[in-house]
Amino acid sequence: MKKIVRVPDDVELPMLGLIQIGVIDRGTNLLQVRSLSGCNLNCIFCSVDEGPKSKTRVTNYIVVALDYLIDWVREVITFKKPKRIEIHLDGTGEPMLHPKFVDLVHEVSSLEGVDVVSLQTNGTLLKEEIIDKLEAAGLSRINVSLHSLDAEKSKYLVGMQTYNLEKLIKALEQIVNSSIELLIAPVWVPGINDSDMEEIIQFTLSLVKKRQRWPMLGIQKYEVYRFGRKVPGVKEMSWYKFYKQLRVWEKKYKVKLKLRKEDFGIHKRKILPKVFKRGEKVLVKIVAPGWMRDEMIGIARDRAITVIGCKANIGDKVNVRIISNKHNIYVAIPEKRRLEVRNYYSTRSFAF
Repeated sequence: MKKIVRVPDDVELPMLGLIQIGVIDRGTNLLQVRSLSGCNLNCIFCSVDEGPKSKTRVTNYIVVALDYLIDWVREVITFKKPKRIEIHLDGTGEPMLHPKFVDLVHEVSSLEGVDVVSLQTNGTLLKEEIIDKLEAAGLSRINVSLHSLDAEKSKYLVGMQTYNLEKLIKALEQIVNSSIELLIAPVWVPGINDSDMEEIIQFTLSLVKKRQRWPMLGIQKYEVYRFGRKVPGVKEMSWYKFYKQLRVWEKKYKVKLKLRKEDFGIHKRKILPKVFKRGEKVLVKIVAPGWMRDEMIGIARDRAITVIGCKANIGDKVNVRIISNKHNIYVAIPEKRRLEVRNYYSTRSFAF
């Protein structure tokens, strides 16, 4: 049973610094906003091993007070200048699991400078009533993960026998008849759903008949991460082979498949200054359990920090060494266990 950390009820966790929850700024006009972690599916290719059957993720996080999260989003937008901002509601799982997700869409769409609000979802919670509410709340685009049009193969790919493909397709039909735009985003797992890619392209072209502001398809390459799930017997495809095949399908179906940030209006924008340097020694206060075993979350300088290889208790103060600060996502190791932990995590790959 996973622990649940409710923010800010259990802890006033800063909404900057973590990968699994909060605000992520990667130096563009797009901000990723994550109101919770956790997922209702067990996709066989999941890059972060989330879901009910996860073997590595031991804690779920949820922002129960949306105002708390919105204040952090507003602060980052103000720094980046409130103009042509896209808020992308995604997560390390399924963002629509948040009980106030429609309210979140409404709140972020009302912020000054926000022009686009997009959602990344597995689609399992989409239904007529919810889609109507999302449209009214100001949602601009839904990116839906659809990996096969075969019901049984879909269940295998998402790791859930209760997965209802027919229900999802009905939801997609409703989306294209609303003001919300649709992007279908399958993960191409070599040897598993190769033939399904063309079927999905054909299905999407038949479904999305209106002129769209953004591309309607975003085929993703299956990739292996150290702490993600690895599909037995499947080897990663090279980027060269992946893009070569996309070009073949682009020519055959006259549809854009090789996507760039510019296709979505994403451009460079000043990034929040980093408050910690790599290699810097920092005294943190431990405030919450970590996302994985042998991890804790510490805070310092109004930022959250994942401390790996940490066996401290809540409330302890620990000297740590910052080992990663990319995009203001902070990872550290306890100073006392520095060599031991660094050797173990030397090849660690962080998804998302």
